Amino acid sequence: MARNKEFEVNAVLRKAMHIFWEQGYEKTSMQDLVTHMGIHRRSIYDTFGDKHRLYMKAVEKYGELLESSVHQKVEAPTPMKQAIRRMFEHAIMAADDRPKGCLMVNTAVELAVCDEEAAEKVNQSFVKTENKLYDLILRGKETGEIGNHQDARRTAEFLNSAFIGLCVLAKTTNDKEKLEGIIDTSLAILD
Repeated sequence: MARNKEFEVNAVLRKAMHIFWEQGYEKTSMQDLVTHMGIHRRSIYDTFGDKHRLYMKAVEKYGELLESSVHQKVEAPTPMKQAIRRMFEHAIMAADDRPKGCLMVNTAVELAVCDEEAAEKVNQSFVKTENKLYDLILRGKETGEIGNHQDARRTAEFLNSAFIGLCVLAKTTNDKEKLEGIIDTSLAILD
């Protein structure tokens, strides 16, 4: 008779996501995962596969949560420039319940060069962010908030690059004034 799982898959996946986010892929051992997730090693393998498969699932979960969070911040009835600012502010926002920085950027830096699957997931995420920025810029142009002199695609590419850089800096500095200044300078392109 098969045993029923004694854990909720999404809850333990989020725990794995947090430890990978905090420590990185290489520094996280299977024992770290067992301890942090609160389930047996065999259950990890049976449910998620090996460490790499678990990491890829954690990155996917992070991408889903990030997309949902960003969607909530930018889809409210808000001026487009303010919606874009909210995206950038979200990147530097400190929270007690999550590690600093961005798991997707961490994955890009740590694994994307040598892991095609990780690179694909990172690129998909970066493209989604760029497309969201592009959409917001187009909507801002339609409402007259953003001038028509801007090339929407090039502006989205630039802002996406600035956003990714901001995510890296948010992991390495606590200087909120500096980070907010970078947001102001980056978003000045929309004026």
